[in-house]
Amino acid sequence: MEKLVIIPTYNEKDNIRQIIGAVISLQQDFHILIVDDGSPDGTGAIVKSMQAEHPGQLFIEERSGKQGLGTAYIHGFKWALAKGYQYIFEMDADFSHNPKDLVRLYQACAHEGADVAVGSRYVRGGKTENWPWNRAVLSYGASIYVRCVTWIPVKDATAGFVCYKREVLEKIKLDKIQFVGYAFQIEMKFTAWKLGFTIKEVPITFIDRKEGYSKMSKGIVKEGILGVLKIQWQSLFG
Repeated sequence: MEKLVIIPTYNEKDNIRQIIGAVISLQQDFHILIVDDGSPDGTGAIVKSMQAEHPGQLFIEERSGKQGLGTAYIHGFKWALAKGYQYIFEMDADFSHNPKDLVRLYQACAHEGADVAVGSRYVRGGKTENWPWNRAVLSYGASIYVRCVTWIPVKDATAGFVCYKREVLEKIKLDKIQFVGYAFQIEMKFTAWKLGFTIKEVPITFIDRKEGYSKMSKGIVKEGILGVLKIQWQSLFG
């Protein structure tokens, strides 16, 4: 019991069965925790129906209502630490992250000296596919903005495909993480970096979702813009 992939879900019935199957088919002993925020489309029920097929490997935590990506991951991190996992992963349910890249993220942390491995779109070899131009510009611009404001040496600080060593999550005060949307990913990486942990970016191809709907909103973008300023301000003066 070493590796846990946390997948937050809200209305992912079109993807959930396939993404679980893809992770398990790697045959690398990845366990999966679905954190479902009361999906009205029945996502949670699909996961529970699959648990008998994958005993001891597939788990679900159900929460009441949509509470935000950040709180879903924090819930999952605490669950993983309590269960003794050594490598804890974040991954989307919509196949924008290729499950096969989980192996490369694990290798970076287990054998290549990383404490945090980030599946990165913006290092050499990384790229995006099928993204509308406005999303691509927004994302790349955000990555530059984050580096300019925080000085963090990570080119894809907003990335949501990540492997953390247990020691990182144990040292981060998870209850003090403030943001739940776009800025959550930035805050987690920034905090790990400030604590002295080594972050390695692993090039990936990010593919825009084919099924379901994007969770991006104006509120999430606003949180990202203002949140980055707040993160750096608190680091300097807090």
